Amino acid sequence: MIKIAYHPIYAHPLPEGHRFPMLKYELIPEQLLHEGVITTDQLFAPEQLSEEIVLLSHDPGYWAQLRDFTLPPREQRRIGFPLNAQLLERELRIAQGTIDGALFAKESGLAFNVAGGTHHAGSDWGEGFCLLNDQAIAANYLLSKGIYKRILIIDLDVHQGNGTAQILENVPGVFTFSMHGEKNFPFRKEVSDWDIGLDVGTGDDVYLSLLAHVLPELYQRHQPEFVFYLSGVDVLATDKLGKLGMSKQGCMARDSMVFQFCKEHGLPVQVSMGGGYSPSIKDIVEAHCNTFKAGLDLLSPI
Repeated sequence: MIKIAYHPIYAHPLPEGHRFPMLKYELIPEQLLHEGVITTDQLFAPEQLSEEIVLLSHDPGYWAQLRDFTLPPREQRRIGFPLNAQLLERELRIAQGTIDGALFAKESGLAFNVAGGTHHAGSDWGEGFCLLNDQAIAANYLLSKGIYKRILIIDLDVHQGNGTAQILENVPGVFTFSMHGEKNFPFRKEVSDWDIGLDVGTGDDVYLSLLAHVLPELYQRHQPEFVFYLSGVDVLATDKLGKLGMSKQGCMARDSMVFQFCKEHGLPVQVSMGGGYSPSIKDIVEAHCNTFKAGLDLLSPI
C-alpha cells in the first residue's frame, strides 16, 4: 500500500493576510479522499523527529536556537513565520514524515508527504518558509543507516534548492539536481551537483523537453538506488511568485515524466510537495492533487 504522511498540525495557523497558503495542507487530503483517489488507511501521522537525526544535517547552534526559541528576530523574519512551539513541532513531524515515507517507499515503490519540500533551510539557517530541510535530513538518515549508498534528489520547485545543495555539498552519496527559475528567489544561489536555471516565462514545451533530456543523464551520472522528488507547483503560469509559464497539464506531465523515469529504472521515490502560490487556492490544490494522481497511476502496486 502506498502511504502518505499527513498530520493536522501541517495546517499551521498564521496571522491574517499572510501570503503563505497554509490551508492547502488541509484541503489536499480532503480532495483526494473526496475523489476516491486515496483511502484513509493510506494516511499516517508522523511522530516528531529526534534531535539526534536533526543533527545529522543541521548545525548544533542553529538547532539549539530553534529548540529553545532563541532564534533572533532577524532570522525569524528570514524564515517568514513567527517561531513558536507548534511551528517547531510541525517541522519535526514533516521531516519525520519524509523519513518514514522513504522507508515505506523502499517496500511499495512510492510514498508521499502532503507537506515537506523545505529545501531553503541550510545547515545553519532557515529561510523562505523553511526551518529544517526534510529531504536532506531523510537522505542523510538513509545513508547513515546504510539503507542506500546512492541517492538522487530531483528538485523541480520553481525556486532553487539552495539549502539542500549546501547541506549535501560534501556528501558523495547524494546527487542534487535543481531545475528552477534563474531570476527568482533565492537570489544568492548555492551550487547543486547539477543546476539548470530557466528563463522568465518558460512554458510547457521547453520545460518538458529539457527534463526529458536531463533525466537519462541523471541516471548515467549517479546510478541512484533511491529518489527524493520535490514537486513544487509554483511553476504554474498562475503562480504569483513563480515567473514561469506552465499549464496544469504541463505540470502534471512533468510529474508523470519523473514517475516514469523511476518506474523504468526500478527506483523507489519519496515525494514532498514544495511550493505553490497561485492566487486561487483551488489552482494550488488541484495541481498538487494531480501529482498524487500521476504517481498513483504509474507506480501503484498491482
